Amino acid sequence: MDQGALLKDPSIYRRLIARLLYLTITRPDLAYSVKLLSQFMQAPRVPHLNAAHKVLRYIKRAPRQGLLYSSQSNLQLAVYCDLDWGACLDTRRPVTGYCAFLGPSLVSWKSKKQNTISRSSTEAEYRAMARACCELT
Repeated sequence: MDQGALLKDPSIYRRLIARLLYLTITRPDLAYSVKLLSQFMQAPRVPHLNAAHKVLRYIKRAPRQGLLYSSQSNLQLAVYCDLDWGACLDTRRPVTGYCAFLGPSLVSWKSKKQNTISRSSTEAEYRAMARACCELT
């Protein structure tokens, strides 16, 4: 996205995104938005800063959301994965995501662009499942 004026002082944007990245450790609901915003650290623009401010407003409206770990866990591991084939309009690469639960508690999650462009959604789904299995093992 190269629309909008470049920020005069990009260090403000970089510090804000760095703090948001740290917050994603306990707030997985922010992970995708912050990952998307962190792609523009080199040359942030005014719309990127406005989007980061929207994330801050979301955090302010939902202060008590985060990860909760149950002490009554059955220690059964479950992993779910999914893919958005047309998510990144800039690179045309699919975005893979997975989350792992130990009992009812979320213990791991990740969202990442795939390294290659897939010819079909089925091929991209297999790549997503393979990545989730690799992370699980």
